[in-house]
Amino acid sequence: MAYLKTRSKRKISGGRFFNYTPRRKSQLGSNPSLTKIGETKLKIVRIMGGNKKKLLLRAEFCNLAKKDGTFSKIKINSVVENPANRHFVRRNIITKGSIISTEQGNAVVTSRPGQVGVINAKLV
Repeated sequence: MAYLKTRSKRKISGGRFFNYTPRRKSQLGSNPSLTKIGETKLKIVRIMGGNKKKLLLRAEFCNLAKKDGTFSKIKINSVVENPANRHFVRRNIITKGSIISTEQGNAVVTSRPGQVGVINAKLV
């Protein structure tokens, strides 16, 4: 079934809103990718304008930014905290702002893995 980013057909009172325009392809959305920890798996999706979006479904490593400006590829152990949803911690789902445990300590995710296709993080 199609996922649309438009307003509901029903009012809060239960009455109907009537559509004066048809559904358009630009209103289509998709389900969240919910990036988890595991062997890296990407899904490439065509978006508006013929561009491509890389959805990161599973990730094993992150690009860790250090204070001196260098980056290193570090293995992710687990999700420690996630302000987006408290249940994402036990399911090990990574979103922007989540705190992950790495080999060099805890780090906060600065990229959007479900939109960009990589996990960038910096030490807490």
